[in-house]
Amino acid sequence: MQLKISSTKQKTAESFTDWLVKLISSNDSLHVALSGGSTPKIVFDELASRHLSKNEWQKVHLYWGDERCVPPDNAESNYRMTVDYLLSKIEIPEENIHRVRGENDPRQEAARYTEVLKEKLPIVNGLPRFDLIILGMGDDGHTASIFPYEIGLWNADQLCEVAKHPETGQKRITITGKIINHATTTAFLVTGESKAEKVGEIIDERGGFKSYPAHLVNPISGNLMWFLDEPAAAEITDRS
Repeated sequence: MQLKISSTKQKTAESFTDWLVKLISSNDSLHVALSGGSTPKIVFDELASRHLSKNEWQKVHLYWGDERCVPPDNAESNYRMTVDYLLSKIEIPEENIHRVRGENDPRQEAARYTEVLKEKLPIVNGLPRFDLIILGMGDDGHTASIFPYEIGLWNADQLCEVAKHPETGQKRITITGKIINHATTTAFLVTGESKAEKVGEIIDERGGFKSYPAHLVNPISGNLMWFLDEPAAAEITDRS
């Protein structure tokens, strides 16, 4: 596990973008699962401002780790947020954008997106493998759209499943633990003091962390990174 702690949310976005730009430049192709949330908005803005060339973006294939079951023009759509903050500002081939179709029947879409991943991603040891999965974490310790009350979805046989938000009941499509822990690199992007308690418990391995989906992120590659701001990192005791 590597910790990258910056002073502010903006500095965290800049640090992550620095790292991601180098990753793009040093690879011939890169298959990336994106996250929703407020911090990725800043990252996408920052990434767009770096003005990567069309040739660089041609190497990158974008996917989504989770998506709300809403149309792509809906304000709650992770895809729409990515369009607004990144895709509308860069030159990336349309065929490199692999969105979850949130407007479809959820169960059928989970099955369809599973097939997309099997077709588009490199197959390693019999499973599709992302080069990079970007994850956020909720105040309750959820990640992707696997919430603590549905933690059993983590070990689902399928690569994609249908989840429900515990309060709103909104259905979501989410990738599961099988493919998350198979990624070459997994990177958490977490900011804000409301995340500090869970971040501290997970990274220091104390408390009731085992019931948090975010704690189950343990890529077999060993390449796990946490990009944090100081408020989110405030309760970590071991920063080594």
